[in-house]
Amino acid sequence: MPDFLLPDLPAEDILAAYAKAPGSELEAGKLSSPESSAALVANTFGFFLHRPRDLPPLPTLEDAGWPAEHVGIEECVRFPWSGGHHPWLDVLVETATHLIGIESKRYEPFRSHQEGGFSDAYRRPVWGRDMRPYEKMRDQILNKAISFQHLDAVQLVKHAFGLRTEGKRRGKAPVLFYLYADPETWPDGRMIERKVREQHNVEINIFLSALQGAEVKASACSYGKLFEALQLLGNNETADHAKRVKQRYF
Repeated sequence: MPDFLLPDLPAEDILAAYAKAPGSELEAGKLSSPESSAALVANTFGFFLHRPRDLPPLPTLEDAGWPAEHVGIEECVRFPWSGGHHPWLDVLVETATHLIGIESKRYEPFRSHQEGGFSDAYRRPVWGRDMRPYEKMRDQILNKAISFQHLDAVQLVKHAFGLRTEGKRRGKAPVLFYLYADPETWPDGRMIERKVREQHNVEINIFLSALQGAEVKASACSYGKLFEALQLLGNNETADHAKRVKQRYF
């Protein structure tokens, strides 16, 4: 069992998922880093790879056709063209009616980074009129009319375009779900400034408000609320699993 995984998880399948995905998470011990976001995802959702029906409804998505039929980590949702780079979701959950793409963040929002951009491919008229809120967000970012210091809005918009396409292929309603840890300290004990964490939450709300009514529903919640749901709504094994993950990471 790799040192970054809790016991009783399907380690072989988890490692295979990261091995096929871009990002080289298995190289240079990235998943064993005390700041690893991928390790938190692997431990939280790896439990459900072979038991998707044990995943209770995600907070804010109670009407998304539960129970889950599939839970996968590091899965690709392709754009409506061949070639180029396509989005990889940290977690992909499929129910009878919905396709939920989860983008998870741990310490990333509080590190310094440059805001990304969009290539000309993202301006192709292929998204449909109900994706105009995302196209408007794309254009506002490109035109510097809006900027985000902590939320990776560019990545989220790209994921939404991929989810829209994959949802059409599968005949499922697409959902973009932003899941964040909101840590108070770095692993070495240094405090993360409260105003920085508060600004991250402000940016989340700005992003969600701008995308109301879009074909890809946008939602968000903290890991704290997710674990509450796992413990309150899940079966005994799910609740025990959530407790173990909380003890390790929080």
